[in-house]
Amino acid sequence: MRLRFPLLCLLASLSMGPAFAQTPSPAAPTPPAGEASPSPAPVAQPPADKPTPTAQGEAPAQPAPTQATPTPAQPAPDPAPAQPAPASPASPAPSPSAAARPALIPTPGDPTGVEEVVLPGKPTAFITGTSNWEDAFGNLKAAFAKIEGALKNAGIAPAGKPLTVFAQTDDKGFRYEAMIPIAQAPEGRLELTPEIKFGKTPEGKAFRFVHKDAYDEIDGTYETITAYLDAKDIVAKDAFIEEYVSEMTEASDTNLEINIYVQPKE
Repeated sequence: MRLRFPLLCLLASLSMGPAFAQTPSPAAPTPPAGEASPSPAPVAQPPADKPTPTAQGEAPAQPAPTQATPTPAQPAPDPAPAQPAPASPASPAPSPSAAARPALIPTPGDPTGVEEVVLPGKPTAFITGTSNWEDAFGNLKAAFAKIEGALKNAGIAPAGKPLTVFAQTDDKGFRYEAMIPIAQAPEGRLELTPEIKFGKTPEGKAFRFVHKDAYDEIDGTYETITAYLDAKDIVAKDAFIEEYVSEMTEASDTNLEINIYVQPKE
């Protein structure tokens, strides 16, 4: 993947330019059919009281009737008003995967051609770092994961696909800005963490090339870019942009799709 170094050398030779910045309980067993349940033993009833004999000629004493005093009816208490069940807090919507987010240019790219496009500048969170070419894919993937984690902790949803701005390359490695677009940066803040800043994605006219193969094979696409710039005598800015349209899984994933943008100088 070192062809990106001579590409920038070519761009620099044409014109110098700035880099971008639950189981239910078992039922009780049912007794088998035909088996009668044992009847309870009969309870002995006590004999009725015998009347007490009285003297001859005396009438039995009659008990005085007892008048029952009616108890005034008590009004039934008013039923307590039903209390509504507390609403469960809504769970936050999961953040969409990188593959489901929009690209800088929403229309799909053509791997067999070159397109002139206009990049919109979008708010972004980015991190600056350096890497050698052999570990480029892993280092960039780790940088994006760091930004995603910081955004999640801050409650900020990503709003675009990850992208990298390459600058200051040499035969051993490169300096980069790894970016994840967001809808809006918090007002009055210039950084998310001391390491992750807020900024803007590159904007303006650009040529879009599409690499659709393993990242290990991206040098072939850069050969095409170099040849195109030579044939068209295009003076380009001394930086190029990779936008990762599909998920970054492995460098050997042949389904990987990347938009590569080269911006001409005005």
